[in-house]
Amino acid sequence: MEKNLRALKYITLFSAFLLPLNLIAQDQIGAAFKGAPEDASKLTQAYLSPLFKGFGVGLNSGWYTSAKAKSTLRFDLRITGTIAFVPNNDKSFDVNQLGLTSMAPASGANPISPTFSGSKTQGTLMRLNGVPNASSDFNLPKGEGINIVPSPQIQLTVGLPKNIDVSLRYIPKIDMKDYGKVDLFGAGAKVEVLPLILGKTEKLIPLDVAVAVGFTRLNYSLPLDVGNNPNANQAISAKVKGLSADAIISKTIAIFTPFFSLGYQKSKTNLRALGTYEFDVPVTPSTPTGKQTYTDPFTFDQTDVNGLRASLGFQLHLGFFRLYGSYSQAKYGYVNAGIGFGMGK
Repeated sequence: MEKNLRALKYITLFSAFLLPLNLIAQDQIGAAFKGAPEDASKLTQAYLSPLFKGFGVGLNSGWYTSAKAKSTLRFDLRITGTIAFVPNNDKSFDVNQLGLTSMAPASGANPISPTFSGSKTQGTLMRLNGVPNASSDFNLPKGEGINIVPSPQIQLTVGLPKNIDVSLRYIPKIDMKDYGKVDLFGAGAKVEVLPLILGKTEKLIPLDVAVAVGFTRLNYSLPLDVGNNPNANQAISAKVKGLSADAIISKTIAIFTPFFSLGYQKSKTNLRALGTYEFDVPVTPSTPTGKQTYTDPFTFDQTDVNGLRASLGFQLHLGFFRLYGSYSQAKYGYVNAGIGFGMGK
């Protein structure tokens, strides 16, 4: 019974943090599985773009809360969450800019279609090339009106000699049933700079300065239910990787430590559509039924985030208990906040 309750807590937590991806299971992506697999790939990539950008900045956030390295073998465990804000220009896309070959907007249709984070209006009305009437017209998926992308971080940080601390992020594979499976791994390190340069005279400068790096990988798989007679093997498999490097400056004032950082971050996504799907295609001698079956129809790799970021935040050190908060400005602005428990500074 206790084990089942623990599993339910995990499912509830990650269902909340992965709510945007959970909603994809409701056949939203299936609306694009028509024409040619390469076109389905382009439409899926454009539709999901804000989700993966938001997850990318989320994976790169929350690595540090000050420039001060932890003392040797001192540690803390942090539970934080990030909310990335989707800008207006990523709430829609222009179908005509995707280079589709098997389909195009129907005559008179608006080519501007919502992304997942866009408005809850129906997507662009599309027509397959080679089909002269409206018998096979279809709409691209509507938006879900979710203009934030949440992501969690659970992190253990331990101090090492030479003013270094290392961090580990780990979430074992969790089966959320209809909401898919998720697991996460990450590792980071922070080096306090002034003690290396100034030695014992570091106290002459009333600030702490450090450099930090972090790498995180999120794996997510989600069962799909596409078509009138869907195959049980249909699924989306996504791998999101984030890499960051930052210079940090902070000042401890009693229990309060504000910090500022400037750095670089990058994230990449690999997404695969797995399983067997029946695509609607033009009626030709080779496809007299207007249907064609594809297995594992497409995959794509994309760089979601690649650029500078600036962050401003704080840490409250209340003995064994800590509070954290920060705001970062980058391709997507985002906030990170959470709590921590640990020993020593």
